[in-house]
Amino acid sequence: MTRQFVFAGLVLLLVTAIAMAGCTGQMEEVTELKVLPAGSLLIPFEEAEAEFEALHPGVDVQLEGHGSIQVIRQVTDLHRAADVVAVADESLIPDMMYRRMEDSEENYTDWYIPFATNEMVIAYTPASRYAGEITTDNWYEILERPGVRTGFSNPMLDAAGYRTLMVVQLAESEYNNETLFESLIGDHFDPPLEVTTDGGVTTIHLPQILKPSDQEIVIRDGSIYLISLLQAGGIDYAFEYRSVADAVGLRWVQLPDSVNLGSGDHEQEYQRVLVELGFQRFSTIGKDRKGRHIVYAITIPANAPHPELAEEFMEYILAEEEKGRPGWPPSLGTGT
Repeated sequence: MTRQFVFAGLVLLLVTAIAMAGCTGQMEEVTELKVLPAGSLLIPFEEAEAEFEALHPGVDVQLEGHGSIQVIRQVTDLHRAADVVAVADESLIPDMMYRRMEDSEENYTDWYIPFATNEMVIAYTPASRYAGEITTDNWYEILERPGVRTGFSNPMLDAAGYRTLMVVQLAESEYNNETLFESLIGDHFDPPLEVTTDGGVTTIHLPQILKPSDQEIVIRDGSIYLISLLQAGGIDYAFEYRSVADAVGLRWVQLPDSVNLGSGDHEQEYQRVLVELGFQRFSTIGKDRKGRHIVYAITIPANAPHPELAEEFMEYILAEEEKGRPGWPPSLGTGT
């Protein structure tokens, strides 16, 4: 028994010595690549994160999703270092990032690459009220019914939010219903949303603080954050991007091309709607979001900590997007 204890002790000492020797050596250096994507890109970017890290040992891709406006504000307002920025509205990058830094003569960026498109849909589940009745022709009538709860993202923070307002306003012409916007959205806020028309352009004016006046409208910071609420039955319908609805297995109502902001052929129609953001700070960077077909864009901020690695990640994203894998927004092709 004594010899067994002595042998066990020697083994324990040997293991401890090896472990201590390993601790004295240098630990492998890890490079943290900070990527800020729009919320609707989180699902495909998480897949790309794992694959990119497998191809680049020692690289830790750190994803942090926000609404598209908030993505850019992380860099421009909060001055956080980011390697890659990807948003769901290409116009936000020149509007918000093509300006001089306070302490430098450089822009936050002076270029971007458009890489995908999408369309707005109305997502729902089998448990949604009137799920068996809703169609492309009657969706607005279903959403108007008492007790039906509809969600969309905050237009002050997220492109899907102001696009929701555009979709509903465009639907007035499509369905020949001049009160559709106020009955579905405008009248459910305190104060009601103001809408004016001048020179053929309809402008939706947003107050600085959006406050729903009843339980039939629910707002979240980003469209991706409506998914769990929808799946749990907290809301019946949500205005979402088609790629997101497909990625999480939701049912959805397809909207006409003249309404869904997904067709370059209807660009002139989309531009007849404008959303005026209520934040005062937006007056210096372009508070008017004009209707246009959905185009995603990606860029590398001028002060990116790892610009060469960021470029590799961006190129990987662009290559993966072209494959048209599930969960990715549709590839930006000719004619879109």
